[in-house]
Amino acid sequence: MVFIIVLILLEILTILVLKDHFYKSSRPKFWLSLLIHVSLSIWLWLVIFKNIFYNGIFDTPGNIRLHMAMTGLIAATAIPRMVICLLHYTGKLFRIRKGGHHRWLTWSGLIVSCIILVVIALGTFIGKFNFKTEEVTIKIKGTDREPDTLRIVQISDLHLAGFDKHLNRLQEVIDEVNRFSPDLIINTGDFISYGWHEFDRCDTILAKARSRYGNFAILGNHDMGTYLPEASDEDRKAVAVRVNELATASGYDVLNDEHVIVNIRDTRTAIIGVETYGRHPDIIHGDLKKAMEGLDSVDLKILLCHDPNQWRQDVTGKTDIDLTLAGHTHGMQIGIVTRKFRWSPSKYFYHEWNGLFREGDQYLYVNRGLGVMAIPFRIWMPPEITVLTFVME
Repeated sequence: MVFIIVLILLEILTILVLKDHFYKSSRPKFWLSLLIHVSLSIWLWLVIFKNIFYNGIFDTPGNIRLHMAMTGLIAATAIPRMVICLLHYTGKLFRIRKGGHHRWLTWSGLIVSCIILVVIALGTFIGKFNFKTEEVTIKIKGTDREPDTLRIVQISDLHLAGFDKHLNRLQEVIDEVNRFSPDLIINTGDFISYGWHEFDRCDTILAKARSRYGNFAILGNHDMGTYLPEASDEDRKAVAVRVNELATASGYDVLNDEHVIVNIRDTRTAIIGVETYGRHPDIIHGDLKKAMEGLDSVDLKILLCHDPNQWRQDVTGKTDIDLTLAGHTHGMQIGIVTRKFRWSPSKYFYHEWNGLFREGDQYLYVNRGLGVMAIPFRIWMPPEITVLTFVME
């Protein structure tokens, strides 16, 4: 209720700013700016009311998409309006004795607001589907023999409801994965955001991904029904069971605190997978010791864990796992990614938030995910398909 009042207050204050700034100096500019303001407001309130009066199954793809549309529109309208009001009324405060307002401050607010609106729009309609393929080569110390090149394609954090009405985009991802003819396909979790209904028909598309030696996946914390509103413990367990079934139907061998051994040409490779539960900051990692029970001598050990923080907590210096693959962070869907520089607010929560990291002879790669959740946009943080090519020295 408080949030609704804030939105209404911003509506009124912004109209007063436009009137104060444009009405006397340029009526056409006033009516044009008012038209844009009202159009965005109508769109926003229609989406808000649709969310308020929705009474169907919460985790259907359409409803999750509607929720993200609401948060995206709030970000695209409320933030610019806050900027406009802050700068305009600050200018009025400075001129409280003379009257009027600082026009250059109001113009600054309007320009900055337009930039914010355009950036969010581009991140929503272009950025979230601007898939980038990261190709990484890793050398791992192993046996004396050198196998042929081993190629792994990693995807992560699909959050499938974000592909609702855009299943062709998901097909594009699978086509790109298949283009590399991978030896292994790895999915490091978070197929969904809330509940298993988000899968919809996506399993039939995901099942088209092809690898020589198998597709393997783990469940992330969202796959456990953690964020499904008003769900009981039994409801959440049912979500995890159903997601496991749907992931299996999607062509994956799902590893729930367990391992499998794959013979890749002359190389015995252990694929180890652990589950993830909870929500930040109380993330609960799966049982790595249990997952490695009975694991005998192999040439290569690859761990699938959803949360990259588990690498330092449970892996480095405590196991002989060669390569760990993780996701989870999304790069917070906003930041800067270039060949030489990467930054995201994620770095303040995850020491390793995207890219390749090394401690001694142990490696971690963190994928920034393919999907979106909570907000429907990615700003300078493109969704990722990772192609890891490595040899054993």
